[in-house]
This record gives sequence, structure tokens and C-alpha cells, in this order.
Amino acid sequence: MQQRNMIVLGISGSLRTQSSNTRLLSSIGGMLPAGMEFRMYQGLASLPHFNPDLDGDETQVHRAVREWREELRTADACVICTPEYARGVPGSLKNALDWVVSSGEFMNMPTAVLSASPHPDGGSTALHSLTLTLKMMSAAIPKDAAIAVPFVSRVMGVDGSVTDSTTLSSLLNMVRALSKAIPN
Repeated sequence: MQQRNMIVLGISGSLRTQSSNTRLLSSIGGMLPAGMEFRMYQGLASLPHFNPDLDGDETQVHRAVREWREELRTADACVICTPEYARGVPGSLKNALDWVVSSGEFMNMPTAVLSASPHPDGGSTALHSLTLTLKMMSAAIPKDAAIAVPFVSRVMGVDGSVTDSTTLSSLLNMVRALSKAIPN
């Protein structure tokens, strides 16, 4: 019997079409070892504002929320890359996470987290906030799988490739750590 590919779900915290975070996330998909399939979640902008009164019976939950949860359920691991807005995680990403707090899709999910910013701290405040939220949700964030990428425009080519050797090395270490954390 042929073994299926492990699915790694990429989630960008940015809604911008030309987002550095989305481009960085896409390049990480190309770094995954054989046997791993990378999928980008595309529904962040479609999710309604979180309201606990609208969350309950799965058949009554908004279709976009059901699809978000199903994307997570079919994934073996996640990589989340977020910008930092006003020293925090963008509202659209936090909203998506709020929709899965009680349904538990991140419980024990191997998850890598990144923030990328044009600033020297690399969005470290957003990274810290995202990490706290995911740990509260019992996501499994391996050692070496949380990275802040400063001066993102200096480390990426116009084609979205990572051109800085130090950044590339950190990302490859992150991918290795995430790969090892996925149960066989």
C-alpha cells in the first residue's frame, strides 16, 4: 500500500496580495522534504467575525468556518507566517484562530511560526503573541520552529526566493524541526 504524503498547511497572516509574509511562506513550501505536500490556506478573508453565539452545532456554523476547520483537520502540520500590525498579530489571523479555540484543531498539531517585518526586530512582538495563543491552544511548536525575520525585503529576491544565507539556514532548520515533529 502506498503511503500518502504528509500535508503541511501554510497560513499567511496577511491579506495583502503582494505580502512579504505570503511570499516567504510560499518559499518555505519549496523547502519541504520529499513525501510532504504544501498547501496554502486561502480563506482567511472569508471568515466572519468570531462570535461565540454563532459557534456550536457544526451544521449551523458559517461555511467558511467549517472549511477552515476541515483544512486544519486534514493537515499533519502547519506553518504560520505573520506580519506585525500595531505591535501585534493582524486581526484577520487572530480571528481565524479564535474560530478554532474550542474546536481543538491545533491540539498537538506540529506548528512552525514565523514573523517577517521590514523592521530590525522582525515582528518579534507579533511572533511572541502568536506563540502564546497557539500554546494556549495546545499546538506543538518544536524547538527551532519559531523565527522572526527582520529586514524581510533585504533577505528576499523579487521572485520571492530567500537570498540571505543566514535566513535560509534558519528556515531550513525550522523545516527540519517541523518535519521531525510530525508523527509517522
